[in-house]
Amino acid sequence: MAKYSYLARNSIGQIAKGEMDGANETEVKNRLRSNGLQPIELKKYKEPGSGFFTPQVKGKDLQVFSRQFATLINAGIPVVDSLKILEDGMRSPLLKEACNYVRTQIEQGKRLAEAMRNRPQVFDRLFCNMVQAGEESGILDTILQRLAMYIEKSEKLKSQIKGAMVYPAVIIAVAVLVISGILVFVIPKFLEIFKSSGQKPPALTQAVVNISDGMIHHWVIFLGCLIGIPFAFSQWIKTPEGKEAFDQISIKLPVFGDVVQRSAIAKLARTLSTLLSSGVGILDAIEIAARTSGNSVVEKSLVRCKESISEGRPFASPLAKEKIFPEMVVQMIAIGEQSGTLDSMLGKIADFYEDEVESAVKAMTSLIEPLLMVGLGSVIAVLVIAMYLPVFNMGNAVGN
Repeated sequence: MAKYSYLARNSIGQIAKGEMDGANETEVKNRLRSNGLQPIELKKYKEPGSGFFTPQVKGKDLQVFSRQFATLINAGIPVVDSLKILEDGMRSPLLKEACNYVRTQIEQGKRLAEAMRNRPQVFDRLFCNMVQAGEESGILDTILQRLAMYIEKSEKLKSQIKGAMVYPAVIIAVAVLVISGILVFVIPKFLEIFKSSGQKPPALTQAVVNISDGMIHHWVIFLGCLIGIPFAFSQWIKTPEGKEAFDQISIKLPVFGDVVQRSAIAKLARTLSTLLSSGVGILDAIEIAARTSGNSVVEKSLVRCKESISEGRPFASPLAKEKIFPEMVVQMIAIGEQSGTLDSMLGKIADFYEDEVESAVKAMTSLIEPLLMVGLGSVIAVLVIAMYLPVFNMGNAVGN
């Protein structure tokens, strides 16, 4: 659904203006005509964040929004007034516009969850379904508090993984700059010495010189590769095929694969626990968890489980056939189903694997640091040896 502003003429010739939602211009024009208005001009609102670089609402902002919204509802303030208060205090333009839109839709007779579904770039399916469950059960403030806790834990898990990636990324970037500087600025100085000696450089030296010449005379190609390859990779993993292939490879990698698997299980368990404890049905909860898992391997596994559950089987039965889920997880879910405490058991699984992710991230970081240092030192050592080999040869020649 898109939002349009319109100018129209009514039956007595007066000009009317306003806003209306519709799938396209034709639908909006037809709705205006059915209301006795003749469209004169339509303008589609540009969605906040539309364009090549699409900003998103930060998890922290959404967490604060959910917690403040819950507090206002719990204090007895109506939803429309609560949204107006929140809108005035919002810093995020995207969230501010979403509050305004949802409030306007509620004033026109729509329910809160229904209005939020028209802003999927702000409120995802999990958020909307939980809000709907809260509206129907009359515990909207409790549901919003659970959402705030869920977002807080999800953001903590995400920041742990991102934090583990920052250090290697910085080291690799610095290494690329240092090595490029040596090849472009230092190697040519040594090359002048080699030429003046009149001797043929060793094979290793000649290879390094060739690379240096290539970077100096064809720097556009090297720069294009340096920018183009990461960009092409980022676009490739956004495609369904690319994301599926990347997820399958990443989960099988040594060291890093453990972090990916544990974080996927932690997020899945936390999502299912939050949804089930909020009154969402098991089939709907599994479908939402699959779509919000962020990992195609987990998503496909959950889809297969959902098909089995819809045939009357317990959740743990098809889950045991999926290799990505450890036996402990399957057993705890089976116990939760038998005791009627599945949401609580899933919460315990999430707590356990969130701690596991923290431990795995620390182990991975401690392993990556020396490996990077050894790799960077080896490359620089090769360059130094390549440059000084001719010097040693000239010294030997003079000595003889």
